[in-house]
Amino acid sequence: MLRNARGLGIGALAALFLSFSGAFGTDGAPIALRLAYWAGLMIGGSAMGAVTISLIQRFEILETRPWRQGLLIVAIITGPIALMVYFASTIMFPSSSETVTFLTYLPQVLIITMAMTALNYATEQRQQSTSSPDGPTETVRFLSRFPAKLKGATLLAVEAEDHYLRLHTDRGSDLILMRLADAIVELEGIEGARTHRSWWVAKAGIVEAARGDGRATLTLKDGTRVPVSRSYAAGLRDAGWF
Repeated sequence: MLRNARGLGIGALAALFLSFSGAFGTDGAPIALRLAYWAGLMIGGSAMGAVTISLIQRFEILETRPWRQGLLIVAIITGPIALMVYFASTIMFPSSSETVTFLTYLPQVLIITMAMTALNYATEQRQQSTSSPDGPTETVRFLSRFPAKLKGATLLAVEAEDHYLRLHTDRGSDLILMRLADAIVELEGIEGARTHRSWWVAKAGIVEAARGDGRATLTLKDGTRVPVSRSYAAGLRDAGWF
């Protein structure tokens, strides 16, 4: 959803630029006509690109190769967009379109489509690198199990409660049906460790480690106090947790 909104926003900005610059021979038309022409084409093309992205993302082989996604998108939508440009130009600029054909618009459409796709992907990569610099850099399977209200939250710890797991995050907690042993397998990619037979804790979620009465206790960012059992304490101490 965010990617689609971003694509439409970039398309709208590009439409304004192309309209006021009179790009590709449209400078002789009134500004209102140019705005209608470019807005329709750019937003329509962006919508077509958004639909294409949603389709090709179903192929896992392309998930980690954004440049291949981009090339495939350009290859798929350039022809249909050129056809759309041809019909729009015939309707809105009938006098100037008498000497051109559908093939005339292909190079122009290819240039704009490549530029728009590259800009969209560059913006997405920049946003990802600045919005979560401390988060996991690889896909963590377990995070896909988050309930809707916790989507996008930072995981602090996982606590076993009977047949359920309580997810402790920076946006609150909730329960999911799963075994802790299975969850730990899917948590690979987040630096963390088991501290108790009922607890797994993300190292980045700890704000304090205290020892008393022969046992250690970890305090999470949300104030939750997590016990550390003797069977796990030595390994955590050697790892520098406390």
